[in-house]
Amino acid sequence: MTARPTPIDPPGLHASPAFAQGMLAQTGPTLYVGGQNGTDAEGTLLDGLQAQTEQALRNVLAVLAEAGTGPEHVVKLTIYLAVGIDPGEAYAATGAVWGAHRTAVTVLAVTPARPGALVEIEAVAVLPD
Repeated sequence: MTARPTPIDPPGLHASPAFAQGMLAQTGPTLYVGGQNGTDAEGTLLDGLQAQTEQALRNVLAVLAEAGTGPEHVVKLTIYLAVGIDPGEAYAATGAVWGAHRTAVTVLAVTPARPGALVEIEAVAVLPD
């Protein structure tokens, strides 16, 4: 089985319980999860940052599960937030769904392509053998 990715946190950089500065992953099959909004199975966008963030993460988890992997094999998340959204609020909303799975993370403020979307999340994961 593919080893789980290993967090890389150099001692001279800020240490975070939520993310790693880098992730070392075994080579092999890789899954790229396209950007997921906070939409339900019918495509309806949920209301508010917390609901959208939690649903976007559930959508990422569904794609991971369908491919035979899970959050423990994610090496990178990219989180796109609507301009003006406090990243701290978005991080707080991830805990209930994502749990304590540390990974490399990039957070960007963007103008959403979908009106009303406050967050979009994409992931890169390694697949177990």
